[in-house]
Amino acid sequence: MSHLPLLPVRPLRLLGPVALIVALSACSLLGGGERSQVTIYSPVVRIEPDAAWPTVDWQLILVKPTAARVVDSPRINVRPEPSELQVYKGVSWAQPATDMVDDALVRGFEDSGRISGVARATTGIRADYKLALDVRRFEADYNGQATPNALIELNAKLIHVVDQRVVADRTFRQEQPVGSTNTAQVAQAMEQALKAVSRDVVGWTLVTGQADYQKPLVAPPLRR
Repeated sequence: MSHLPLLPVRPLRLLGPVALIVALSACSLLGGGERSQVTIYSPVVRIEPDAAWPTVDWQLILVKPTAARVVDSPRINVRPEPSELQVYKGVSWAQPATDMVDDALVRGFEDSGRISGVARATTGIRADYKLALDVRRFEADYNGQATPNALIELNAKLIHVVDQRVVADRTFRQEQPVGSTNTAQVAQAMEQALKAVSRDVVGWTLVTGQADYQKPLVAPPLRR
């Protein structure tokens, strides 16, 4: 199957794999125009917990991930050249990239069975730690090859809530080869990359947070 044509990138919103075919009209609000068919991809991400992950007693809130507007778009981004970002025509994600990452991580923590207190920051729960994320790249990247790799890169900061201390800071990067220029396979590879990076972040957060939580408290020096 041939891949879909590319369009220049425009700052909009983004993402993902069980495909739905939806008839959309770009001109419907203006009272006319031809209807164009758009394929919407919605990835389903489930991760298997690692036996080495600790079971923790502390609680965690997930801050809504941030991203540049061009990254956080329903358009499926593709980088044919290192300095050139375009979008695939006729396809879309069901959610912006930040929402997909957020959903994948919340579900990952919940399904891990290692932490009972995890929620989004908007729920208002009292937590010991918070996880702040910045999604830097969410795209298909050719990188000089005949076929692209699905690429997700994000930065994670684990923060102790009481004193706002940054416990740890790490950048995660996952690449999955597509092996084709077909957009359905691009979406599938993006789903696998999202699954892998979510698993990495969940495991890192549990291990890093537990190590910090178990540190003995150091009393401040007495004033004379």
